Amino acid sequence: MEHRLQKLLAAAGVASRREAEELITSGRVSVDGEVVTQLGAKADPECAVISVDGKPVELHPRKVYVVLNKPRGYTSTRRDPHAARVVTDLVKDAGASLYPVGRLDADSEGLLILTNDGDFALRMTHPRHKVPKTYRVEVRGLVAEDTLLHLARGIVLEDGMTAPAKLRLIALNTTRHASIVDITIREGRKRQVRRMFEAVGHPVIRLSRTALGNLKVGKLKPGEWRFLTQQEVESLLALAC
Repeated sequence: MEHRLQKLLAAAGVASRREAEELITSGRVSVDGEVVTQLGAKADPECAVISVDGKPVELHPRKVYVVLNKPRGYTSTRRDPHAARVVTDLVKDAGASLYPVGRLDADSEGLLILTNDGDFALRMTHPRHKVPKTYRVEVRGLVAEDTLLHLARGIVLEDGMTAPAKLRLIALNTTRHASIVDITIREGRKRQVRRMFEAVGHPVIRLSRTALGNLKVGKLKPGEWRFLTQQEVESLLALAC
């Protein structure tokens, strides 16, 4: 059965589906020796030879899932000529070519999943699945309870109203004039948490993702990673139904 090329490339762990589309439109993908640049192009994985940059793609690789405690200073991408360090540098010993599921800004840290399973990545990141993501945030200023309620109900950003969120005040530091807050959101807009706190007058000092669904970063130190168990993968997929 034929499938779209970007889906096949994502399923093979070559890149995320969006990155696969860029590979196709830039003329880097060929099917049976013929370069293909149309996003609607399809191929049968059982008989077609699909290549990227002239190298045949293994269309049925072993699926690998890794959770990383991302340190600050690493860019959440497979490769970036403008980035000094990328997260895939930290998981070179995972035995597969992986790419990050979603993003954490270079100046953010914490839980990040990497995989070569394109369908899994799509289900974790597509807005319709609303997989919850929890962050611990240190912000400037002493956050009032009514500000937390305002954020929880949703606020207007330049790209629209945010969905309801869960917030919990962890600590107020009068000496540093700062607050620590846990926030759980079910969206994935660019720099959303930072923009939310900025909008209510509390710029973020430090941001760390502590959980994705029921998966927590746990005892992993910055830069450390481990393989997900099958039970953990199935539990995450169940959240994305």
